[in-house]
Amino acid sequence: MHRPLVGTLATAVMGAAALLATAGPAGAAPAGAPAHHKPKPPRTKAVDFAGTVALDNCSGSIVKMPASQPNDPALVMTNGHCLESGMPSAGEVIVDQSSSRSFTVLDKSAGDLGTIQATKVAYSTMTDTDVTLYQTSSTYAQIEQKYGIKALELSADHPTKGAGITVVSGYWKKTYSCSVDGFAPTVKEGDWTWKDSVRYTPECKVIGGTSGSPVVDNTTGKVTAINNTINENGERCTLNNPCEVDENGNVTVHDGIGYAQETYFITKCFGAGNKLDLNASGCTLPKPSGVRH
Repeated sequence: MHRPLVGTLATAVMGAAALLATAGPAGAAPAGAPAHHKPKPPRTKAVDFAGTVALDNCSGSIVKMPASQPNDPALVMTNGHCLESGMPSAGEVIVDQSSSRSFTVLDKSAGDLGTIQATKVAYSTMTDTDVTLYQTSSTYAQIEQKYGIKALELSADHPTKGAGITVVSGYWKKTYSCSVDGFAPTVKEGDWTWKDSVRYTPECKVIGGTSGSPVVDNTTGKVTAINNTINENGERCTLNNPCEVDENGNVTVHDGIGYAQETYFITKCFGAGNKLDLNASGCTLPKPSGVRH
């Protein structure tokens, strides 16, 4: 079996060291502007490992929606290609699949605190995006009481070009800092196609095991995307070598550049009690043609 994408390559790169890069400085004031008129750089929040989890082959995070309540069942987010039952095929959408997967909860310094357990796969796909959302047997309040950890909030806003971001890998207990270089209308890798993907600046040299890492906006502290792949050797649209396709069908390859899938629209798909509702207003997640159990 092929080991596609970033996450499932973890065992092949156990000896590799992740790069810890830092984002560039805030933009300078316009030339000639007096010192007291220099624009203030945006305040940034310290990004740590609190709220992230480690899976057996990938990274992930405990996430909440803007309207999630303390007594709602907590959700864990990782990539679709990290699903324990196998990668969803192109066009496949999985909902309400039983799961007992466990996740190691990390503290802010990446220390292991204990585990939480899934009850089901609420949603998983590799079509248009690359995401799995697990429902767990713990509420947010229970996790906070037991481990002192709060969930990361998914931003309801589209990420911004130029924004400073941090990719936080619970698997490797490493962070990668860079910026949003731009957005690719279509990214293709092997059999899969993703829409409106985040393209990283070169500093985020993500490796196997970082798949499913939350991409945190350094200014808001909220999750704006989920890390999922990088072009490893300059190949065109093959496994581990995503390519970009524009509206006219032109293909572009960015050797060594990583990508993430946006998450803002997911907030429209979960209602009261963190219940999935693919028919909710504004929800654009692909719907299943059939349910796999």
